[in-house]
Amino acid sequence: RSLHGEIMRHTSTGKVVDCRGMNPDRLRGHVEMLLLAALASGPAHGYALGAELRRRSNGQLNIVEGSLYPALHRLEAAGLVGSAIEDIEGRRRRRYELTAAGKTALTEEMSSWELFKACIDDVLREIP
Repeated sequence: RSLHGEIMRHTSTGKVVDCRGMNPDRLRGHVEMLLLAALASGPAHGYALGAELRRRSNGQLNIVEGSLYPALHRLEAAGLVGSAIEDIEGRRRRRYELTAAGKTALTEEMSSWELFKACIDDVLREIP
């Protein structure tokens, strides 16, 4: 559909990421960093992480379950996130939290992002 304000599909994965006003291809490769950033505030369930990303982005970023949970599983497999099952009101939920390695990775990713952003800003600054 359109590049702005509607649901888009990643061309390589076919997974949907709703990025109001953003091309979702820009998000590829950054979902893990965003999840680590959300977890830096403390442990949370998957749904709460998605809600936190929506809140922090003023509703502009909505990572759907088909992208959110696989990213969390990748982070866990890499040792950057730990998880535990909790029973809450009779429902089993998985709670995720940053590991020490996850905190280090987040710091590194944030530095890398700042360098990338500075490069893009430098290029865009030259537009007359």
